[in-house]
Amino acid sequence: MKAFMTNGTIDFLLKLDEKHKDIPFHFMTSNSNGLAYYEGSKKSVFSAGREYDILIEKGDILDDGYVVMNNIPVIEDGQASFEARFKKRGNDVDMMPGFQAFRFLKPRKGNTYVVFTQWQSEQDFENWKNSEQFKQSHKGQATKPPAYYADKPFITTYHMFDKE
Repeated sequence: MKAFMTNGTIDFLLKLDEKHKDIPFHFMTSNSNGLAYYEGSKKSVFSAGREYDILIEKGDILDDGYVVMNNIPVIEDGQASFEARFKKRGNDVDMMPGFQAFRFLKPRKGNTYVVFTQWQSEQDFENWKNSEQFKQSHKGQATKPPAYYADKPFITTYHMFDKE
């Protein structure tokens, strides 16, 4: 299964919904722009977008909620160990109140992986960040970034956009 994303103004992105009625798009907004996301097995319908392999999938992405995407650039030689680290992780995040969905996305082009989580609310995400489970799953990362990071990771956040 693959995931597809593209950015643009929400007005522009909503036109995709009219053009591709058979695709279950998820629309999101941030302070700076909009994002259209969908999952499938065929070729992307985006003329300019990003394509990922879904390596881990938990929960269903819902039309309401708060999305946090941790974008992590990984050097080519470090991809196998980076992926293995995620596959060994427990299910701590999906046991948290407010958790809705998790995706571990490997880029089909480029080197930036995406750790996608969806929460009922921004407060639910903050509760996760301040939890003991979060500290355990991120143990040892605060001191020194792993050698396989190609660049500094960055976070993007979105609120699901209600088309109605």
